[in-house]
This record gives sequence, C-alpha cells and structure tokens, in this order.
Amino acid sequence: MNEKRKSKAGRNPKLDLAVYRYTVRFNEEEHNRFLAMFGKSGVYARSVFLKAHFFGQPFKVLKEDKTPVDYYTKLSDFHAQFRCIGTNYNQVVKELRIHFSEKKAMALLYRLETCTIDLVKLSREIVELSREMQAIWEQRRDDSMAQ
Repeated sequence: MNEKRKSKAGRNPKLDLAVYRYTVRFNEEEHNRFLAMFGKSGVYARSVFLKAHFFGQPFKVLKEDKTPVDYYTKLSDFHAQFRCIGTNYNQVVKELRIHFSEKKAMALLYRLETCTIDLVKLSREIVELSREMQAIWEQRRDDSMAQ
C-alpha cells in the first residue's frame, strides 16, 4: 500500500523545484517604494519581481500615457454632437421652408449660414489641433523608444 502509484493525471512535475523560501519585512516607507517599483515594472507577481531585481535580471518599466485616450474620447463625443447639429440643421431648414415666407426664411437662413461658417472654422481648428497632438505623441513615443 505504501508504493507510489504513477498516475497519468495532473500536470508534469517541474524538473527544478523552487523549495527554498525567504521572508522579507518592510517598514511603511520601504513598502510604498516597493509597491511603486512593482507597479511600474508590469511583472505579474511580486515574488517574480523580487527575484528578478535581486539577481540583477533586466525588467521593463511600462508607462502609460492616458492623455491620448482622453483626447480621443472627447473628440469622439464632439463628433457625435457635430452629427446631431447636422441633423438639427436639416430639420430647421425644412421647417423654415414650410412655415415661413420666402423673404423671412431667407433672412433666417442667412443667420444660420453665418453660424455654420463659424462652426466650420472651429472644426478646422480642431483638425489642426488634432494633427499637432498626434505629432507630439509620435515625438514622445520616438523619444521613449530611443531611451
């Protein structure tokens, strides 16, 4: 009964088992520094991070820049509002044609046209700002890759 039975169930045993365990204690400041370094490293486990750091193995520090994501989100929201303005514009023109005389409708359309021109100028500025932001982000990415 004391014989070891070789079962084919389960996973294959590791060739080099890690059986030695050490305990490290940190004070509050050291713990915060450790967590900051661990968070920047992108390693999945603290023990793997400690082992790599202790034996001098290189590890990557990942930094995420949330500003492009926020910018694109706001730009998408703005685009949705811009589409709503276009829909409202078409409805206003249709109502002006139906309910007002031609002279009154033309006067109101002229005012609407000036607002539309302002909106087009604003959209061109937005496109220019987007191009500048993209150039800045590409420059940052190239700089970080060079380091």
